[in-house]
Order: sequence, then C-alpha cells, then structure tokens
Amino acid sequence: MYYERHIFVCENVREAGPRESCGPKGSGELRDYLKSSVKKTCPGRRIRVNKAGCLDRCEEGPTVVVYPEGRWFRLASRADVDRFVAAYLKNDSVDGIEDLRLPDTHPSRRS
Repeated sequence: MYYERHIFVCENVREAGPRESCGPKGSGELRDYLKSSVKKTCPGRRIRVNKAGCLDRCEEGPTVVVYPEGRWFRLASRADVDRFVAAYLKNDSVDGIEDLRLPDTHPSRRS
C-alpha cells in the first residue's frame, strides 16, 4: 500500500438550504490542524490527510473517512482531533473515541 492510512476530510460548502454542509462547520481549519497533528504525533508514518468534496453525511459533520479501513468519524473540534490522533492513528485503537465514530455502513444497509 502506498499509504498506511489515507484520511479524507469533507470540506464541502453548499448553498444555503435545508441540508447543512461540513465547510461552514470549520472542517478546513480542522483539516489543517489534523495534518499538523499527524506530522508531530506520527513522524515517519505514511499517513496522508486530504480535503474531500461532499461525502454525503452532511448532517453528521464535519465528517472524516479513513482508508483502507473505511471507518467514519465526526471531528468537530481540536480536542476531537487530538483524541482521534492519539487513539486511532498513534495507537491503532478506537477505545475512548467511540463517541467520535459514525456508522461505517450506508443507512440503507443497516439492519
């Protein structure tokens, strides 16, 4: 694999309407903070952080998806990013960050 983990942060901004979007919730600033945190906390690891367009989970955002696992998270603050980096990226664990997790399957596939 080229990257150990590839993280996509939704930065979509849509016109005002009934559906929210992640960009106005500060996802761009959180992506920048996530990138710098990964560099400091996980030096030498092949972890890439990129912005993404709409990931179609607008109401749950700011949303983040991590590949190759395909795990979804909601990171709404710097404190959330710090917890996510320490637990999931540094220690490969979701212990203690269950509240940041989003379901990994589409609503149509959930039982």
